[in-house]
Amino acid sequence: MFSTLLTRREHGVEYLTLNRPEVRNALNDTVVAELAEWADEIKTATDVRVVVLSGEGTVFSAGADITWMAETVRYSKDENLRDALAMSHMFAAINALPVPVIGRVQGAAIGGGAGLCAVCDVVVADEQAIFGFTEVRLGIVPAVIAPFAIEKIGRSAARALFLTGTRFTAVRAREIGLVHDVVPLAQLDESVSGLVQAVTAGGREAIAAAKSLITEIWRLSPHEAERRTADVIAARRVSAEGQEGLRAFLEKRKPSWSQP
Repeated sequence: MFSTLLTRREHGVEYLTLNRPEVRNALNDTVVAELAEWADEIKTATDVRVVVLSGEGTVFSAGADITWMAETVRYSKDENLRDALAMSHMFAAINALPVPVIGRVQGAAIGGGAGLCAVCDVVVADEQAIFGFTEVRLGIVPAVIAPFAIEKIGRSAARALFLTGTRFTAVRAREIGLVHDVVPLAQLDESVSGLVQAVTAGGREAIAAAKSLITEIWRLSPHEAERRTADVIAARRVSAEGQEGLRAFLEKRKPSWSQP
């Protein structure tokens, strides 16, 4: 179906793999277009509970493809604008998915690769992995990933990392919120599997509502937040999924979505 991605769906888990190991899973216009197409399909896939995003080979993603970068040098401003808008749409589409996206990061996540980490809900990284927002060292800017990265790591860390282009460790990535767990490479799949189990223990609709609320709530005034959060919990309590979850808890049994 895709030339740069591998997809596999098992028991409600969508496994999405960047499949360009020969160039360290670098991004180009084809990868960007295929990721956007994939995300547009997944947002309405009712049989998907969680996504695991990984990279084939030894590196998660090394950022922009050198061949693609060489092409953009010859682009006009309008052509570059078209290119950048396509990438911005791709990141936004993944970020807005109603299901959790778990990033499985090994080796390195540089530039756009770090941007992919920023649009994941949870990221588990190999303890030897290296990260970086290195664009300024090429005379450009981490622009289209900025809204997602800054929301994740905050303005203070962004000022230090965007302006210096310094590469940083997985431990540092965890300290600033880009990564949530750091484990030895041999334990990466086990850690991801544990997260998948944790996610699928929750109600699909409830998780989608919680994810949407996280994005929405920080933009609201205290008064608006009071009303909005009350509306959300009231709606969830009377929903079929909410009723099932509450009754299962009171009856000391697993909810229907947790059954084999």
